[in-house]
Amino acid sequence: MTKKVLITGGAGFVGSNLSRYLTYKGGYDVEVLDNFFTGKRENLDGLDLKITKGSVADKEVVAECVKGKDIVFHLAARNVIVSNMHPIEDIETNIIGTYNVFDSCLRADVPRVVYSSTSSIYGNPQYLPVSENVSFQFLNNYSVSKYTGEAYAQCFWEREMLPISVVRYTNVYGFKQDLTNPYSGVVGKFIHWALRNEELKVHGDGYQTRDFTFIEDACEGTLMAALSPRAIGQVYNIGSGVETSVNQLADTIIQLCESRSNITHHERRDIDNIRRRVLNVEKARLELRHYPKFGLVEGLKATVEFERDLMDRGSSARKVV
Repeated sequence: MTKKVLITGGAGFVGSNLSRYLTYKGGYDVEVLDNFFTGKRENLDGLDLKITKGSVADKEVVAECVKGKDIVFHLAARNVIVSNMHPIEDIETNIIGTYNVFDSCLRADVPRVVYSSTSSIYGNPQYLPVSENVSFQFLNNYSVSKYTGEAYAQCFWEREMLPISVVRYTNVYGFKQDLTNPYSGVVGKFIHWALRNEELKVHGDGYQTRDFTFIEDACEGTLMAALSPRAIGQVYNIGSGVETSVNQLADTIIQLCESRSNITHHERRDIDNIRRRVLNVEKARLELRHYPKFGLVEGLKATVEFERDLMDRGSSARKVV
């Protein structure tokens, strides 16, 4: 039977890719709720789905959207830069909005809910790779608000038996990243510059590491968290489990793009305050049977091909911040 799905923030980078993933997979009737603060309607072009313009901070809108849904994926959030610059907006969207989604799902008796969180809550961990049960370190407003959402998820499960799961993403990259967004992933920016033979700007010494996750793997892991009975009440790292330095990333992208770009180093940004990051993804492997299918080179090749196609069609004349 076709499952009725709501994706909050479904016009954003991850949300629109999840919308496309479910639509192409078949068996899912998708509705997107987005206020288009950072999401874009064109990200959903060509997809047979319903689009509702509205904010998760508006409880009446949320309550109407979750009615009759089999799965609700809650991805809507203010990003780290907006969260730090406008903390009240961060609270209204990431905390109150999240509460609205969970409470509305409880009242509508939604069978499954998935909340997308972030590896930012780990901060600079003492041990690597980082498991789900380590202590947390909150270095910005965004990590605080996203973890508050996790706390509410646990409360709604333990107290109200709302069947909810949490996925923690890390450095997701791939198709349709908005390069005009100052917090857009470094992969998208590097590819954009490399295809134009422009300098690749690295903030800091470039030896900082990240766990880069291809969007297809992120979408698959998210769906598995919604379908597996074992996932209810659980939290999962969704990543590649591979540690890569920013310098290594830049070199790889230059090679794949056959680019004449040079790498230049600039002052470290306030948001780049994590020295090393790589996630332990064994829990997702064991309980969800989620095995990332794309290594870094394979994911980068697919992303480069997508960006090249945009260039060929004249749709990629975007200023990268």
